[in-house]
Amino acid sequence: MVKIAKVSVIVPAYNVSKYIKEALISLEQQTFTDFEVLIVDDGSTDDTADIVQKFCQRDSRFKLLQKSNGGLSSARNHGIRHAQGEYIALLDGDDVYHKDKLANHALRLYREADVGVVYSASQAIRDDGKSTFISLSGKPVDENPEIALLCKNFVGHGSNAMFRRCLIDEVGDFDESLRSWEDVDFWLRIAATGKWRFYREKQILVYYRVRSSGLSFNIVQMRNSGEMVIESALLRSPELIKPMLPTVYAYMYRYLSRLCLQSGDMQTARDFIDQALICDKSIFSKDVRSLVTLMSVRMAPLGKLAVKRSLG
Repeated sequence: MVKIAKVSVIVPAYNVSKYIKEALISLEQQTFTDFEVLIVDDGSTDDTADIVQKFCQRDSRFKLLQKSNGGLSSARNHGIRHAQGEYIALLDGDDVYHKDKLANHALRLYREADVGVVYSASQAIRDDGKSTFISLSGKPVDENPEIALLCKNFVGHGSNAMFRRCLIDEVGDFDESLRSWEDVDFWLRIAATGKWRFYREKQILVYYRVRSSGLSFNIVQMRNSGEMVIESALLRSPELIKPMLPTVYAYMYRYLSRLCLQSGDMQTARDFIDQALICDKSIFSKDVRSLVTLMSVRMAPLGKLAVKRSLG
């Protein structure tokens, strides 16, 4: 039997006592078994740690790390610093893996030496765990991964990727100064090396939870973080990115508009859609999700109702 490198699964957890059990059970059920799970309790004030301890007591692969609250990037970095595996997988404490997630991705990294990051299609679930109509294929909108990531984060969310541990030594860890877009920034730094390939598995192998209680976004903070990440990418690859800036900003404004739509802030959603149209209206004819966002904002009452029904 082929011996594939060990995987370290990093699970940042902050006040997720309602969900963490389901996340960890999905790891217990993995068909690939040579892994460790590092659950980083990032200063939770609920009983997250008590629930995690029960898993640690019955399975030595599960380890609880506790620290004061420092945010998502801080928790991920803390876990990675304690990891023993050659491959790093990320799973947020409220999301769930398909049973073949680790097996599929570890085998891909083992077989293809030029693949640095592997991810899959994913399905959104509601707060109660039921499926929604929302899915992410992970298909990039551009052949160049830097441009594609700046336009739409094709990895999709923070529970989807597995990557080689050596990439941390090469490009650094997650930027703790960013309060959002931190995963996009990390993938962009990997893409900018020109050495590593991102591999997309078309099968849905992860389920990410969209919580109704989490639909209140700090839009100003998200916009500022997005602009910081774009500027950093521009400094790294000016000739590549500068001609694409109107399109990149159009996608960013479209994304912010969708978040405002989800949280019910219809006026701000319309303002961001208008800015996206000014920057590059062609994205709405090229990208189906962008067109759906545009139509939802323009048909605001119906769009708001569809989002509410989907998320329960």
